[in-house]
Amino acid sequence: MKEFFPNFLRGVISTTANVLLMNTILQPKYSKKATLGIMLSILATDLGTAVYCYLSGNLTMLAKIDIILFTVLCFVVRPLFKDTFMQWLFSYLTVLNISYAVIVISFVGSRGLPYPVYANSVLRFILFGTFLFILTRYVRPLYRQVVEHWTVYFAVALGINVSFAYYMLFSDDIVLTLTTQAVPMLLLIFVGLAAYSSIFLSLKNLQREYRIREENQKIQAEREYLQLAAGNMTERLRLMEEVSAQNSRAAHDRRHFNNLILELLKKGNDHEAVELLNKQNQTIPKKSRDYCENPAVNAAVCHYAKLAEQSGIPVEIELDIPSNLTLDSLELSMVVSNLLENAIVACRKQSDSKPLYIKFICRHIGRLLLEMENPCTADTSLDENGYPATLEKGHGIGSKSVIAFARKYEGELIYKIEKGVFQVRLLV
Repeated sequence: MKEFFPNFLRGVISTTANVLLMNTILQPKYSKKATLGIMLSILATDLGTAVYCYLSGNLTMLAKIDIILFTVLCFVVRPLFKDTFMQWLFSYLTVLNISYAVIVISFVGSRGLPYPVYANSVLRFILFGTFLFILTRYVRPLYRQVVEHWTVYFAVALGINVSFAYYMLFSDDIVLTLTTQAVPMLLLIFVGLAAYSSIFLSLKNLQREYRIREENQKIQAEREYLQLAAGNMTERLRLMEEVSAQNSRAAHDRRHFNNLILELLKKGNDHEAVELLNKQNQTIPKKSRDYCENPAVNAAVCHYAKLAEQSGIPVEIELDIPSNLTLDSLELSMVVSNLLENAIVACRKQSDSKPLYIKFICRHIGRLLLEMENPCTADTSLDENGYPATLEKGHGIGSKSVIAFARKYEGELIYKIEKGVFQVRLLV
């Protein structure tokens, strides 16, 4: 029995490693316990066959049966994984290619070491462990992308597998084949490693390019946002200049009015003075409402609330926004302006009898929670990222600036359309 132990040890290492490799690179459909039970059954069946072949002393038959049996068993358990058939097949070929490479390298490497039968097992354990570590720690995220694009890389995996299978399945003596064909098989392993490395490096480069492209898009969105903010600020400065000029004119007129009242009082025309004062009180504009303590946001809300009122759109506004914020108040006012402006535009587009309204609520709970709600048209939709979709040229910049603001402050921005009602929630 002692002479069979090295073979049993080697078989346990190989079979266990193959099962672990399959379990590492595939996506289980069911619980870990169920998946583990199935994989252990594969391990037990494969080991039982290995024991039979080791006892008969026919290693060549073992090499052939092991490939066929592992294939059959993997086909049986394929429905237990989420991967499609071709994705699963690509993963299966990859596991076999790794197994072939480890078998060849461990056999060739052990020939020059003391106690080669045990050295073979040690090398096999180290190599399989290295592959499992690299797959789990570094390659698995990239490997999922390879599997999703299996059509591009399938020929590579299949070509390497067919080349290895030729040596294994058509060998009359597997030990002799591994000895005499060591050089070409090692070269095949080198080609296989180079091919797989090229695949993963190319994907890594694509990932880096994708991140750079995303960053450029983010910068572009920030630029558009800043341009919009600058444009709105210019408009507000112009309005402030107009208000300042109006105040100057009002102060000038008030001085003349006061002089007129004084003259009437001096002449004893009290009745005329009272009538003029009553008329003056009626012409004094109402003071703007204070919706919140933050001056910049309050100015924006007052402006758009007045626009909504002029358009006949009822507004319900409840704001709790302090004057001192960790956010930039000007940027927040631009976000509020964009949301209110979009809500007003959406209400103006309504052509049915749907009641018009804008509901704007903000709560300060350590962070700011803004909620906006208004009716929308039937063609209003969200894109694949859950943001408002627009097909009109020149539109959508306001929404992009809101998105850029949320990203800048790592906030949560959620849009929702339900039963003809458009809702947006921003937590920053």
